[in-house]
Amino acid sequence: MAAILGKKIGMTRIYNEKREAVPCTVIQAGPCFVSQVKTSDNDGYDAYQLSIGERKEAKVTKSLRGHYSKAGITPGFRIAEFSRDVMGDELELGSALSVEMFREGDRVDVRGVTKGKGFAGVVKRHNFGGGSKTHGQSDTLRAPGSVGGSSDPSRTFKGMRMAGRMGGKNVKVRGLQVLKVIPESNLLVIKGSVPGVKNSYVEIVSTNK
Repeated sequence: MAAILGKKIGMTRIYNEKREAVPCTVIQAGPCFVSQVKTSDNDGYDAYQLSIGERKEAKVTKSLRGHYSKAGITPGFRIAEFSRDVMGDELELGSALSVEMFREGDRVDVRGVTKGKGFAGVVKRHNFGGGSKTHGQSDTLRAPGSVGGSSDPSRTFKGMRMAGRMGGKNVKVRGLQVLKVIPESNLLVIKGSVPGVKNSYVEIVSTNK
């Protein structure tokens, strides 16, 4: 078992032995540092807090400085917690993690925040077909249609698909395959797409599924 934080660089393609183009995502994973070790006695549960990147000096508060000084590392830009069951090995405070914990062919779950699309209508947000294009219908092409009867039930049911803010949600993609591990550049090449925009941070956790 292994887990690490990474930054999504972008997508590309590689060719397999059958000369087929395989879409993949390049992630700069690590180096990460253990910024806190949580135990059942002190915190009520067992977990490791990982840190990646470097926070600007102007954004470092006094409490953050004291928190990271215990681990002997510089304040990180992004932190995340992983349970001890996920991390597997016993890790010490301040120890470094790299992509070398993964191997080609491993299966991983990748979690990130999807692209924010802003306010979107039902055609874009829920793939509605839109209204009629004829019989005098000139302004209902992308309209949602009826959202509830006026006399019965005289209300809109909870969960009705309507226009609203689209994207910007935490999404986990399960069972992706690690195609390449490049330790000298801290890069992971993962088959398929992962959530998030370029330069956004993602969580990578090994899985058996």
